[in-house]
Amino acid sequence: MQGLAAVLFPAMLMLFALTMEKVQARIDRTTETVSDEQVDEILQAAQSQASAPDEVSPSTLDDLRSRRAS
Repeated sequence: MQGLAAVLFPAMLMLFALTMEKVQARIDRTTETVSDEQVDEILQAAQSQASAPDEVSPSTLDDLRSRRAS
């Protein structure tokens, strides 16, 4: 039984690795690449929408504290 496992395990591992390589190649082909300019635009938009800690309302802070306590 151990001999069978010693023969089958490497073969199954190789098949799994080859399958995952094909899946990764398919994902790489279907995904769109993002340019550095697009990343900068997204970060700037997120930064402009982020609120400073002093701009947060007291009720929001109370909600966060109650969530943290539970």
